[in-house]
Amino acid sequence: MRVGRQRSGDFGNALLAVPLALIAFVTVVDILAPPEVHLGPFLVAAPAVTASFAGPRATAFIGAIAVLAQVVVSVVRTSLTDLNHTFQITALILISVIVTFFAYLREVHERELVQLRTVAETAQQVVLRPLPERLGPLRIACLYLAAEAEAQIGGDLYAAARTARGTRLIIGDVRGKGMDAVGDAALVLGAFRAAAHQEGDLSGLVAYLERAATPDWDHTDVLSTGTTIPGESFVTAAVLDVPDDEPSLQLVSCGHPPPLLLRGSRVLTLAVAHPAPPLGLAGLVESQVTAEDFTFEPGDLVLLCTDGVLEARDEAGRFYPLVDRLADWAGAGPQDLLDRLRSDLFAHAAGGFLGDDAAMVAIQRLP
Repeated sequence: MRVGRQRSGDFGNALLAVPLALIAFVTVVDILAPPEVHLGPFLVAAPAVTASFAGPRATAFIGAIAVLAQVVVSVVRTSLTDLNHTFQITALILISVIVTFFAYLREVHERELVQLRTVAETAQQVVLRPLPERLGPLRIACLYLAAEAEAQIGGDLYAAARTARGTRLIIGDVRGKGMDAVGDAALVLGAFRAAAHQEGDLSGLVAYLERAATPDWDHTDVLSTGTTIPGESFVTAAVLDVPDDEPSLQLVSCGHPPPLLLRGSRVLTLAVAHPAPPLGLAGLVESQVTAEDFTFEPGDLVLLCTDGVLEARDEAGRFYPLVDRLADWAGAGPQDLLDRLRSDLFAHAAGGFLGDDAAMVAIQRLP
């Protein structure tokens, strides 16, 4: 953060040469121009341009230099009491004061924006902790892409936990945006970290997450306070259990896009036969949580992602061809795969902006 601000300050100092050169040029030309030609009003551009990239002190400094230049022109051409020059000097002082005030407001806004970014980054590190690069026999990489330019975290989530037998992972997507979605994501992540070591089987873990994500609704309170009604907030999720000593994985899909397994140049979709409903819909949808087994051999790579990746559209409205891209990147490791995916995803998205947050986790089993 400090390096970025230092570079921005150095760049702004270099740009001060532009209004100074403008003042020098206008002053010299105005002195040499015929008596009926007055170029003094062009000096207003100097503080106005400075306010667009510099702070209030630099803007006030350039404004003072412009006023001094106008005074020099007045003395050389006629006199300081000449009515025309008097009005030009007065107008230049007034405009310099105004643009200096706007430069101050912009600086205050930028300071607040930096504070908000710092808070967002801190919240991301607390709620969405980075995954370790190595967990048992697994090599892991993760990536979070926010749809909003100033956002650092949203409703997408991922986490991993080591157990006595292997590694458990979750990736999910909270319905909605804003702080409510962040709160729901933190709730699910906290429940996963608390229960991943305690629940013996994957079905029990998902049942625990379901209870944690389903609030105790009081219909009287809902009608009186106007809070979110049952079923309006839910979380799609994929929960995996990868044992250390078996070339397989267990998967429970709660309405989430299926993981993709990259084996050599082939891309396989790990689609479960009996998906569970999204977390948070207990009491509204009856279902039985069933964990299903898939082969996960050494060298295989599994990509978990949220629908922000799959639903990214180009200018023609075409969805991102994730399966085709993965086939082209056969042999890439987890981090290399996500680096390529990030660059290609932004190149595909219309205007370089994603329509939704996107979270990705790449897992590779080592020999």
